[in-house]
Parts: sequence; structure tokens; C-alpha cells
Amino acid sequence: MVKKRREGKRSLSIFLIGCLLFTGILAAVPGTLVCAATEDETWELVREAYIYSFPLVLVHATKEKMTNTVEATSTQAPVNQFIHADKLADADATDVVTPNVDTVYSQVWLDLSEDAVVIEKPATDRYCSIQVLDAYTNTVAILGTGGDTSDACTYLFTGPDYEGDIPDGMVQVSMPTNMGWLIVRTICDGEDDLENVAAIQNEMTAATLSQYETGSEPVKGTYDEDKNYVPLTYVLSLTPDEYFHLANELMAENPPSADDAEQIAAFEAIQVGPGLTFDASILGTNVSENWTNMLSGLAAELSADTAEFQIQNGTWSFYGEPIGDYGTEYEYRALIALGGLGANPVSVAMYLKTTVDSEGNRLTGDRSYVLHFDADELPQVEEDGFWSVTVYDSETDLLIDNELDRYCINDRAEVQYNEDGSLDIYIQAAATEEEDLDNWLPTGSGEFHLFLRVYLPSEDVINGNWIAPSVICLDE
Repeated sequence: MVKKRREGKRSLSIFLIGCLLFTGILAAVPGTLVCAATEDETWELVREAYIYSFPLVLVHATKEKMTNTVEATSTQAPVNQFIHADKLADADATDVVTPNVDTVYSQVWLDLSEDAVVIEKPATDRYCSIQVLDAYTNTVAILGTGGDTSDACTYLFTGPDYEGDIPDGMVQVSMPTNMGWLIVRTICDGEDDLENVAAIQNEMTAATLSQYETGSEPVKGTYDEDKNYVPLTYVLSLTPDEYFHLANELMAENPPSADDAEQIAAFEAIQVGPGLTFDASILGTNVSENWTNMLSGLAAELSADTAEFQIQNGTWSFYGEPIGDYGTEYEYRALIALGGLGANPVSVAMYLKTTVDSEGNRLTGDRSYVLHFDADELPQVEEDGFWSVTVYDSETDLLIDNELDRYCINDRAEVQYNEDGSLDIYIQAAATEEEDLDNWLPTGSGEFHLFLRVYLPSEDVINGNWIAPSVICLDE
């Protein structure tokens, strides 16, 4: 069904291109009937163009927010400079949904339009992975853990128009777009380990190539109150004129892939594409109403259209390939951007989610549960990999405040394993027995869901030979 719908959309795109060309050829002939797309067909192409460009526009808005500062802080930094978080997420973390409490983040927003950028990464004895994303949220490379090497390395990030030399001792990372995003995840074993993570962060450096070669200081940024927004909210608030004017500019600065040529050609019929000038008059009547209706149903439609990529693993599910490297799966790319911007490829991390127990009932703080792993059933990971189970409030998708400030149990936690090597994690609103306190994962009183994160999963986990155990309700 999904494939047929996609084929139908492609046929529509080709039809509209034909109409545009046919109109141009015959417009000068008096009395000639010309092919004209209906308003519904135009809006279907608008929907396709929005889906295609949404990750690009959202990445730009996120970059604008996170670089909106004069100097680097723990949450923002000017372009081409490191943002180093200085703590793990807790119940007060509300900037992003389903925050990770396994790793401390460092980030760099790249602008490669004027100069290449040099990134120095130190050698580490722990998981420290650099995910390199282009402007369309495709993962260009994984550096460090999960990539080619965990040794110290100096990388030179170059844009699509770079023609300079690669200095000796540097490893080139060729970016297909001028805008890029580096997400560094460094594993942290709790509050007592933050000092060690900070020492690793302090050895990371970022500078343009000219700054690196001359030893000059980083350029200060600027602050604009208008950019102090929530990126997703900002993008969804844009009018068609505002949105596609911005999208056209961004596509000119960040060239679409050669694989996108057919799709980009189709968008020319509505004046969307690199260097084009969008005119909302092409949208006909009821523009505001049609635009609002399109956006309001987008998430549900994307989820339904990409259901084939949601993989079941027992009572858990996860988004499978080609997550993180989407090719021409534009709907899937937009869905992940909408719900989890910057997702890793499956080979680097899998995010298994469950909202139900073994009987299919919704998880709720009114009941008590156990998640039991047999000794040979614990998540299987490659060297330097790890796993965790984290609980989130289903209404907010945020961490749940609790007396222990405990939000997950992972393979580094001081839990009590059973004599046979198996593990029981008790998931409930309150601890019932003192001896189970180390294995207690607190919930709130309402509905909740769990994420089982597996970093550097083994091949058996990726291909489904390993099945995650179900959550068992302990109440009669």
C-alpha cells in the first residue's frame, strides 16, 4: 500500500511537470486548451515539497537557536565552536523529549561556506562517538567509537565547494552540504564520573582552518532575541511564503543530492527549489486553512506511510534502516526529524520502545512490573557498547521526578544480579522491599513508557535473533 502510494505521488509529480512544460509551449497559441493542475494536485505537490524540505528547515532553525550566543556556554555556542553539556539529563530537562541519561553531549554546528573546519578529538578509553550529519539529517560518518578508530585524530571538515589542500596529519571529512552538525556522545557513569567526562571534553578543539593555522582566537557570536525560540514550534508556525522562501535559500546553500534530481525537478512546478522564488498565489484560495490542515495531519500520515520501517521485537518496537541515512525515503526522514532529530543509524544505536506489558495492557504507575533478563538474554553489544532501560512519562515524553533521582538502570548500574546471573528490574511507583531498592526503576502515577537503548548492538540484536523480554505485571 505504501509503495503504491509513493508511485502515485511520483506519477503526480511527473504529471505536473508535464503540465508546466505544455503550458509554456502552447500559451502563445490563441484558443489553445492548456493543461492545468487542479488545486488539489497543487497542494499534494506542496505537501511533498514540505516533507522533502522539513528536515533541512528544522536543522537550520535548531542551528540558529543553538548558535544564538556571543560566547560558548553549556547549551549554546557560535558556529564552528564546541557546545559542551556539563551534566546528565534529569527531571528538570525539558528542552528535548525522551532525553538520554547514558551520555553527556558535545556539539558543533558547522558553517563550511567560507572555510574548512578543524576538529581535534582526543584518544579515550570509553565510548566517545562523533555522529556527523549533513543539512538534511543524513549521517555522513561516525568518527571515534563505532567508526574507524578511537585514537586521537585531527579531522578537516570540508564543504562541497572546497578546493584547498588537506594539511599533513589531518583526515578529511568531505561534507555534501555547507551546514553540518556534529553530535558527540561520551558515556558517563553517573554524577561522580562527570569530572572525567569534562577532562575529555577539554581536549576537544574546534576552529576554522585559517584560525587553526594562524592560532587566532575564536570569533565571537551574536545574540538576537527573535531567535530565542523552540525550533520545532518556530518551523511549524511559518506561513507558506516564509517557509518556502527559507527552504529555497537553504537548498541553494546546501545542494540536494543527485539522487533527489527527479523530486527537485517536480517541485519547480510550484516554484520550490534551489534559487527559485516562491509565490503563494500559485496555491489558490483558502491558503491558510489548507496549510493548517496539511500540518495538523502530517505526523499521523507520516507514521502510517512509513509503518514498514517500524520493526517489532517482541512487545518492543524500533525504527529500522534506513534511519540515519535515508536516501530517497523522504517521508521517513521527515518523521524522524519530527520526533527525534539527529537519530543514529541502527548499527550505532537501537532505541527499542514499549508502552505495554506482556498482556498488551498499557503501562501505568497504578501497577507494579518486573523486567526479567535471563543471564543469556541481556542485550548483546559489541566492544565498547552498552545498554540501558529508561522510563518516561507518556504525556510529556520527559523523565519522571523521583526521590532517588534515578531515571534509568543500565549495564554499569550497581544492581543486584540473581545467583544464576539473571537480572530483575522492578518498575513501579514506589519501592516495596528494601532489598530490591538497587533494582527499582521509579515511575510516576500515570501512564509511562520504556526505552531500551542498545549502543553498538550485536548483529543478532540488529537482525532480530535476540528478542527483548516483555514487561511482566506483578499485580493479580
